[in-house]
Amino acid sequence: MKYHKLYSPDLASRATYNYLLHGKTLGCERKKTDFCTIAILMHMKRILLVLTVFLLSTSILPAQKITIAAAADLRFVLDEVSNEFQKSNPGIKVDIIYGSSGNLYQQIVNQAPFNIFFSADISFPKKLDSMNLAGSKPKLYAIGHLVLWSSTLDVSKGIEILNNPDIKKISIANPRVAPYGKRAVECLKYYSLYDKIKDKIVEGENVSQAAQFVLTGNAELGLIALSLALSPEMSSKGKYFILDGKSHSKLEQAYVIIKNSETDKDVLNFVQFIESEKVRVLFGKYGFKLPVEDK
Repeated sequence: MKYHKLYSPDLASRATYNYLLHGKTLGCERKKTDFCTIAILMHMKRILLVLTVFLLSTSILPAQKITIAAAADLRFVLDEVSNEFQKSNPGIKVDIIYGSSGNLYQQIVNQAPFNIFFSADISFPKKLDSMNLAGSKPKLYAIGHLVLWSSTLDVSKGIEILNNPDIKKISIANPRVAPYGKRAVECLKYYSLYDKIKDKIVEGENVSQAAQFVLTGNAELGLIALSLALSPEMSSKGKYFILDGKSHSKLEQAYVIIKNSETDKDVLNFVQFIESEKVRVLFGKYGFKLPVEDK
């Protein structure tokens, strides 16, 4: 007595081919028709399963990622730059960690996994370069400005407002790790005001936090970055006064590619984008003075 196998891969393959080619189960005897139909369906399910797994695997491939350490004064402008970059490079994800330049520098020294470092003070990228931790030479991208800002006081007369005895709290960034805080102290000392008002000073960990203190009323006045004063969050809620640049050392802001990222094509694409005219316009929008391009 002969027994027919209900399913065999070879039978299923031949039957499926004939079915797809001729629209019927050629090669199957009448008695085997039901078995062939079952075999065809099972084989087609296997094919569909393989195709589904393949399509899913290609559609969920992780996006390439660039991780950036950036000075807190860049919070608004660099968010805009990142959004513009990702529009034209949808397969690249850009993660930006904001903080004080000094703290970010220390994290990089301790091998934090950053690809690019945007500092508010060129001295930190230069230190990384001298320690052989940079994959490129420091590149100046902007000159920052220190301003007085208040939502309640008239700052139009400038630094003299700090002589007002009614002012109880003055916000600055931590001068030990934040370039804008260091310049704020230099400015106050230049005008012989630091010793008079040092007990009124409240420090933010970075210039963005210092701006938040004065924005939320935890300080009546702040010495912060112009880029933050011009941000959507602050521009309509207070007034600013640009402090004379001669009162403090220049805020030369520079970036550097971190060692071992200098050959990453996505990192190089982002750096090239930073040099574009579109990005220069965005930096100008937030009050930065732009470096003169090499001719």
